[in-house]
Amino acid sequence: MARQEKPQPTIFTIFGAAGDLAWRKLIPALYDLFMDGWLPDKFSILGMGHLHTTKTKYLNQLRKGVDQYSRLGETKKDDWKKFVSHLDVVEAELGQKKAYQELSDRLDQIEGKWSEKAERVFYLAMPPSMIGPISEGLGKAKLNRQRERARIVVEKPFGSDLASARKLNRLLGKIFEENQVFRIDHFLGRETVQNILAFRLANTMFEPIWNQHYIDHVQINVPEQLGVEHRGHYYEKAGALRDMIQNHLLQILCLVAMEAPITFDDNEVRNKKVDVLHAIRSIPHDQVHEFAVRGQYGGGWLEGEHAQGYRQEPNVDPESLTETYAAVKLFVDNWRWQGVPFYLRTGKRLAKRITEVSIQFRPVPHQTFPPRALQGRQPNRLIIAIQPEEGILLRFESKQPGPSLHLAPVMMQFFYKEAFHTKPVAPYETLLLDIMRGDATLFMRADQAEAAWQVIQPILDVWGEQRPTDFPNYQAGSWGPEEAEVLIARDGRTWAMPTILQCQEDLATCRVHSVDES
Repeated sequence: MARQEKPQPTIFTIFGAAGDLAWRKLIPALYDLFMDGWLPDKFSILGMGHLHTTKTKYLNQLRKGVDQYSRLGETKKDDWKKFVSHLDVVEAELGQKKAYQELSDRLDQIEGKWSEKAERVFYLAMPPSMIGPISEGLGKAKLNRQRERARIVVEKPFGSDLASARKLNRLLGKIFEENQVFRIDHFLGRETVQNILAFRLANTMFEPIWNQHYIDHVQINVPEQLGVEHRGHYYEKAGALRDMIQNHLLQILCLVAMEAPITFDDNEVRNKKVDVLHAIRSIPHDQVHEFAVRGQYGGGWLEGEHAQGYRQEPNVDPESLTETYAAVKLFVDNWRWQGVPFYLRTGKRLAKRITEVSIQFRPVPHQTFPPRALQGRQPNRLIIAIQPEEGILLRFESKQPGPSLHLAPVMMQFFYKEAFHTKPVAPYETLLLDIMRGDATLFMRADQAEAAWQVIQPILDVWGEQRPTDFPNYQAGSWGPEEAEVLIARDGRTWAMPTILQCQEDLATCRVHSVDES
């Protein structure tokens, strides 16, 4: 995180402060920012809602969350005491008008004590159904009036389809100005995701070849090993297409495909992202099966342990038709990307957990070397690894040592932890600090959220009309349904293996070539 000015005095109100999101993500992130000296000297965290326990027990529970999820490790007594002195709770029934008046009075009291106005952040760590009531409550209490200092933060999912996203945007738009609304996607807070633009636009060697003339196709792969676990209630209403592709993967696609902004102004950057989404080719309803594949995991084996099928997970319908896997092929119809397919896939209970962007380049226009020198040759590939390792890798061809001419793929690698000797900050740390500063670069604008839904709406419509008859159609521990392999094989391509596995294969190939040569 580049050193910048600290935010102005800030009051950070968390609606749902006793929930899982606050416990695992928000409070640990705020604690880490505090310990690293990023928070202003005058700041306050207010937990808004029901604690269902005493304040002392609540604070002890928060500390356990910080001990478990902070990147700095377990808290020390004095450090926690300093941090918690900035934290208070407002017990309130969020459906009642007086709750928001009590909040308003508390904010005024804090500002009076500080003798200056503060940035006011209202973070909705709540189910989507509460966005409307809380927003209206804030509006009626006139907590939206300070346009330059009052901000509302909304977690995903932002709607469940295009119509609901538009409705939600209209509701928020009646109460808040667009510059006050921060639609958060934690994926965009990852160091490597942010580094996509730096890699592209700060290095002259890559941007000239970042187009249809040199790139064959792009893959965005986000396989997950975990099942739905305790999220069955939520996942049954969402599925892989809504939960991952509509927001996370499409946002990464925008960073890969967008044009260079004139400046790094937040609206200028977001304008370029919206341009990408508007340029994505609409999928005709009768051709959805050629552009999208869905799947659901059954029982199987994952790293030596048996994993139950999705329909056997807690809070899941035994006859559920919810997809736990989705693969989509998209085209960005503009001068830069015309004809270049973007393949996006994600799924639960797959063989490995990894998030990578794989950019495969076209073959050289004329092959100079004899066929015997090219055994095992692989296309040049640029890999942006987002998790669990964060870094960038470039695969290219090199001559193997020896008296004969043989080419083999090698990897040029950069990893954050090796290059900078530090652990990347958690995504929420970056995003929370940006919210306090009022920097919306990494957050979705209203038109961007709707454009993302518009991309996948034809798939949602068709999948809603046509019931799958083959679920479950892939085993836990596999790489997904066979139909996904057909989706990409139909174009003469294959899914990229995760970086670590690919490196192992490359090394094995090199050893085989050396043995053959000798």
